[in-house]
Amino acid sequence: MDELEQAILLAHDPSSDPNLRSQALAFCTGVRTSGDPSALVRRCLDLLLRSPHPPVLFWSLQSLHDCIVSSYPSFPPSTLPSIRSSLLSLFSGRLSSPSTPPFLKNKLAQCIAALIRTEYPAVWPTALIDLIPNSNLQPQAGAALNDMFARVLVVLDDDLLSQDYPRSAAELADAMRVKDAIRTQCISQIVRHWFEAVTLYRISEPSVAATLLDAARRYITWIDIGLVVNDAFLPLLFDLVISPITASGLRLAAAGCLQSIILKRMDSRQKISLLRSLNLSRVFSLEPEMLIKLASLITTYASETLECYRKLGSSDPDGISSLELLEASLPSVFYVTENCQEDEVDPAYVFDFLSDYVSTMKNPSEKQLSYLGQILQVIKSQMSYDQTYRASLDALDKIGKEEEDQMAEHRKELFTIFRGICRVAPNATQMFIRNMLISSLSSPGESDVEEVEVALTMFYRYGETVGEEGIKNGFGLLGELVPMLLMARFSCHKHRLVALVYLETVTKYMKFVQEKTQYIPPLLGAYLDERGVHHSNLYVSRRASYLFMRAVKLLKAKLVPYLDTILQSLQDTVSTFTSLGWLDKEVKLSGTEDGSQIFEAIGLLIGMEDVPVEKQSNYLAALLNPLCQQIELVLSNAKLQQIDESSTKVLTLQQIIMALNALSKGFNERLVMSSRPAIGVMFKQTLDLVLKVLAIFSNVKPLRSKITSFLHRMIDILGPSIFPCLAMALKQLLVDNEAKDMVDFLLLINQMISKFKTSVGSILEDVYPDIASRAFLILSQDAFQAGPGGTTEELRELQELQKLLYTFLHVMASNDLSYVFLAPNCRQHLDAVMQLLLFTSSRHKDMQLRKACVQIFVRLIKDWCGNSSSEDKLPGFRNFVIEKFATDCCLYSVLDKSFDFRDANTLLLFGEIMTAQKVMYEKFRDEFVMNFVSKNLSTVHCSQDLAEQYYQKLQDNDLKALRSFYQSLIENLRQKQNGSLVFR
Repeated sequence: MDELEQAILLAHDPSSDPNLRSQALAFCTGVRTSGDPSALVRRCLDLLLRSPHPPVLFWSLQSLHDCIVSSYPSFPPSTLPSIRSSLLSLFSGRLSSPSTPPFLKNKLAQCIAALIRTEYPAVWPTALIDLIPNSNLQPQAGAALNDMFARVLVVLDDDLLSQDYPRSAAELADAMRVKDAIRTQCISQIVRHWFEAVTLYRISEPSVAATLLDAARRYITWIDIGLVVNDAFLPLLFDLVISPITASGLRLAAAGCLQSIILKRMDSRQKISLLRSLNLSRVFSLEPEMLIKLASLITTYASETLECYRKLGSSDPDGISSLELLEASLPSVFYVTENCQEDEVDPAYVFDFLSDYVSTMKNPSEKQLSYLGQILQVIKSQMSYDQTYRASLDALDKIGKEEEDQMAEHRKELFTIFRGICRVAPNATQMFIRNMLISSLSSPGESDVEEVEVALTMFYRYGETVGEEGIKNGFGLLGELVPMLLMARFSCHKHRLVALVYLETVTKYMKFVQEKTQYIPPLLGAYLDERGVHHSNLYVSRRASYLFMRAVKLLKAKLVPYLDTILQSLQDTVSTFTSLGWLDKEVKLSGTEDGSQIFEAIGLLIGMEDVPVEKQSNYLAALLNPLCQQIELVLSNAKLQQIDESSTKVLTLQQIIMALNALSKGFNERLVMSSRPAIGVMFKQTLDLVLKVLAIFSNVKPLRSKITSFLHRMIDILGPSIFPCLAMALKQLLVDNEAKDMVDFLLLINQMISKFKTSVGSILEDVYPDIASRAFLILSQDAFQAGPGGTTEELRELQELQKLLYTFLHVMASNDLSYVFLAPNCRQHLDAVMQLLLFTSSRHKDMQLRKACVQIFVRLIKDWCGNSSSEDKLPGFRNFVIEKFATDCCLYSVLDKSFDFRDANTLLLFGEIMTAQKVMYEKFRDEFVMNFVSKNLSTVHCSQDLAEQYYQKLQDNDLKALRSFYQSLIENLRQKQNGSLVFR
């Protein structure tokens, strides 16, 4: 054993010393990468002929393969025959032995395939012929050689010939050369050998026969089809497929060859003639367990016949023939699709076929309708959950969530097929759904969760295809199916999946009830009894609350006669929502389905003017009083003991305020403050109590956030009557604010200003200093620096706050509140605000924010500047605008090449800048002209002629012409500067 052999063995021994192993690996790598490649080849061939160790043989074969691929041109001519003969010797000798590990046989095959790619046919014209085993060999030796021959063919296909992998231009050229040579020289001998060897070994060595046919399957795609579609080879393949004694692997290999024949690319007429000659009906008549094993063959055949039909059409005789062949295959396709596992047939391939088949139909015949019924059965089967996961799906644990996600993805293509069937055969689809529902309703116990769930899911999806009008009018059988649905009580209704899809389906068909109000009682029952709001599963109960709220929005006044029944039914649900018990349930619920929707639904119902005044007041009092009493109880305890934000009492307060907020959504300002002021009094008293909560718990941010939301609603419905308590509430909402808190606060302030305008001036004067100081503190220059503790979420919140601050300033200016900036207690922040607006209008990357700031400046110029400086409300502001804003924003920022006139938002900003120039000229006249026209334009090398033209356009009343001229002026100035001047 030489040094290299020892090193290879040591490198491949996991039990050896790590240091020695590392040295051995380095030595082996050095031998492989340094020195003469032909010397390495000789060394490898020597080891291959004498070493008994598999690691050494594998290393040698790998090194030899790498040399052939990368260094063949550098080999001396004298070396080439020895490589060839040595590989052939290994092929027919020691490495073809049955005892040789498969990985060595595959690596040898890879070496031979690499040599064929390089030398065939010019240097080694007999390569494939040399490899065909002699038929006179002893059975064992012959089987071993045939196995090696098949491996070489398979590797040659994988590494070079197959078009299933991306290839370089050189690889494609080599593949074409090798294929052409094989077709010309030896393919008939190879095919004849396949036939003879498979016939010989089908009983004694079925695995060898299967390997040969696997190679044949690959080559059939590009060889002459007549070599295999003949009176010898084709009967052999069908015999292997159909015979009950054929080994499973060999049967699949034979089916693979037939599949390659079917997939052979050719003209549609030739293809249909080929498919007809195959007479695959003999496969369709096999026993069911055999059909399942041939699923891929069956679906491929059906897909190809369908493709022929689509190309030839129903008016062509060959098209009619293709349809007949297709329909003969469909029962088998449906059977294997329903009963096969994913590893036996590709679901996506089958779904594509079914979708294509359905899309060919316009007015289906009775026969086609029966096939569509079978496809619906396939869809139902494929959409059904595995009952193994029933408990996990009910509890929605990790396994259940994964299964639900996978099924949602799996169903996407199935829904596409289902929609196609609904389109061409709506009546047949309705009848199918009807039968499913009747079957589901009659099933005993909870044994059919999956069947009920899929029946309801398909009914829901059917509603998507019918449309609103179809649902309203009770299209087809809907007049029977919807009432059946509303009154349905499935034995497995307790299961989460069934309960949820039932509620979604009921909601889908609500518009049917809108037109046929006699079904309102069963609709209410579906939402409010144990099938909905009173379901034992909290997920279902919360979802039912949300969906019931949607139903209320749709039906509105039609529900007034049932108001007492509804409120009585929801009495326990309402009290449970604000009790401590629900907090013990560790269930993560969607933020949009927190259960408060039941209060929103009640608010929408009792907030209608159709409800009599006295009843309305009684209903509202019955809801508000218990909630307010709970608040008072918590507040009285809070004075006696310290309560932190994680306590259940604080969480209870949050729930109560959420309920109050949701309840108020059913009321509007006109009803509350004008037509029925008693309602307004009740809400005002409730607001006073909630603001007491804010006063005590102003530092509890989650609670404060809920109170802010409630204030939004109170501003909407109480109107100016809310003013007396706003100032103090706003100050309390500013305590210890961070970015997210300020965002919530500014949203509230902006709503308040937009609604009340100058009426809130005095309140704004009071809180503006706190808003400005807090916002500027949070948005200080270093706030955006990405420190080690910074997160993307924090940055997002800061950016959102920044945008809202500009919105706040814009809302103030545009609602005649600019005087607030000049109030004595607000002036301290004026310089910071002006510098911020100047910077943003000139340099911010967000063009929309820049536009807003320019609009603010325009408004401030109009509000603060008179026709002369003596009339200005803010001394010095005129000069600031002329010297800073006009220069930086209206000239330099526009000259910068980042100001892209091709961008839509930039063009909108440019329009505002032109408006600003026009306003400045109208207000400041000569002062603006002297600074901007005479001074600034000359600074940027604008010619006197162009400056005069600009001045002329400025005096005219045509803003569009001024804008067009200024744009061309800026583009002209940019060319003159040619990047030599930085405008900042």
